[in-house]
Amino acid sequence: MTDIPLLSLTIFLPLLGALVILLIKEDENSIKNIKKVALWTSIGVFILSLLIWLQFDSNNGSYQFEEKFRWFNDFNFYYHIGIDGISLFMIILSTFLTPLCILASWESIKKRIKEYMIAFLFLETVMIGMFASIDILLFYIFFEAVLIPMYLIIGIWGGERRIYASFKFFLYTLLGSVLMLIAIVAIYRLTDSMSIETLQGNYFTKNIQIYLWLAFFASFAVKIPMWPFHTWLPDAHVEAPTAGSVILAGVLLKMGGYGFIRFSLGMLPEASSYFSPLIMILSIVAVVYTSLVALAQTDIKKLIAYSSVAHMGLVTIGIFLVNIQGLEGAMIQMISHGVVSGALFLCVGVIYDRMHTRDINFYGGLVNRMPIYATVFMIFMLGSVGLPGTSGFIGEFLVIVGAFKYSSIVVIGAATGIVLSAVYMLFLYKRIIFGVMNNEKLTEILDLDNREKIILIPLAIAVIFIGIFPNIFIEPMRLPIESIISNYEFANAK
Repeated sequence: MTDIPLLSLTIFLPLLGALVILLIKEDENSIKNIKKVALWTSIGVFILSLLIWLQFDSNNGSYQFEEKFRWFNDFNFYYHIGIDGISLFMIILSTFLTPLCILASWESIKKRIKEYMIAFLFLETVMIGMFASIDILLFYIFFEAVLIPMYLIIGIWGGERRIYASFKFFLYTLLGSVLMLIAIVAIYRLTDSMSIETLQGNYFTKNIQIYLWLAFFASFAVKIPMWPFHTWLPDAHVEAPTAGSVILAGVLLKMGGYGFIRFSLGMLPEASSYFSPLIMILSIVAVVYTSLVALAQTDIKKLIAYSSVAHMGLVTIGIFLVNIQGLEGAMIQMISHGVVSGALFLCVGVIYDRMHTRDINFYGGLVNRMPIYATVFMIFMLGSVGLPGTSGFIGEFLVIVGAFKYSSIVVIGAATGIVLSAVYMLFLYKRIIFGVMNNEKLTEILDLDNREKIILIPLAIAVIFIGIFPNIFIEPMRLPIESIISNYEFANAK
């Protein structure tokens, strides 16, 4: 297996699947074939990512599965890919969610199915490529390319205000990325290198680091999104089709967190230390404020969207604590949030496909008609709340433990957000699942069909599995995290 470029194969197999779909002539008879090609391609990619995980050496803190060749003879630009414990699970999260998204779209997407499946497979390629990139320019190309399919998915297959939402999403994220490009050009001019591996350290003076840090911050803060750059997210989530919301919450929000770890902490340690109080203030405001806003929502999707901003606030707290518990907690929280929020959006999609409304007040008493749905929804809700035994608990617990080493104010802020998340999620569950079934339209609603069970049950298993066996996920990322922390401490000890 060592001679096979396993990582490149994982990156570009979805693109090959998209090309096959492109060659299929679209008519009534071929629609099923298009869906099957998209599904089996994404399953194949997931299997490849599991093979990478099986062959991954947790005792090796450097990049593995490296592939490198020169792009341009005149510049130090390389196609340079590889993974460590930090990027490994981001890739697996992407490959795990994509086939579930394609299955979720099986019945709900009625128009331009061919283009939709191509967009999703292209999106999978650029997501994996971004997490696997060790060259900054390559990272940037993949990072920006994510915008294109996501913009189309929201803008073509979204709700009534889809054009507004897609433009807002595009402009917000593009604006930040322009500054990031300027920072990348500056780094190349200063170092003559684009290698993330080489630049992990303290290559720049503190003043230069501050300017570079702010440029990267503009891009990553919008992507996560941090308060006050979060306003595009609820609009994008509400208007996006179900599968679009899953990928948006599950993977795209993690790009910002991953960028902070890889670039801000890894390359700009002094600037990260300088700005960490600002990050803590913004994160605490995000955790508390967006949780309170979530409480006031009547649209289920909007509530979950605001909860995403609050949960990602915990992630940014964990990252900029720059201790082992904080960073491990942030990583587990990103993985957990990817699974849990993706699953919650799929749960919303299930009842939306039946009733065509997301109004909380419309529903009530679904446990009587949909017991299996009520059970899986409960698992995801408890995962979001952070109940012990679920994935959400591990991340939140580690962040809180790490925060004790930093400041008691940060602990109080994070804990307040966690309590509020329990309030709005339990409120949501009570209203939808238990409540009184006053609406006659709900008397005929059907429980999960086989396709929906195939989508939701693996996610429910993942939530419990991560919660019970967190070390399986923590061990591979420990060495690269320790390397980032030691580099950070060395840079700031001067």
